[in-house]
Amino acid sequence: MPQYTIRNIPEALDRELRERARQRGMSLNDATIEAIKRGLGIVESEIEYHDLDDLIGTWKKDTRFDQALEDQHTVDPSLWQ
Repeated sequence: MPQYTIRNIPEALDRELRERARQRGMSLNDATIEAIKRGLGIVESEIEYHDLDDLIGTWKKDTRFDQALEDQHTVDPSLWQ
């Protein structure tokens, strides 16, 4: 396989790549290749995210919240004149 040497990586990009590699338990090289593939639209399989797994099954019905959402969908005619 071909090899690349990439120079002058911005610090923010370096931090993000290293953090993604750490979070996903992969090498920096693999995380970089994955980022390049995604950036180019070459996705072999859908990435599965687990960010909100701890919230599964915790939803509780809250009528006040439902009412607040409904109120946001109400149009005040005086604001459209």
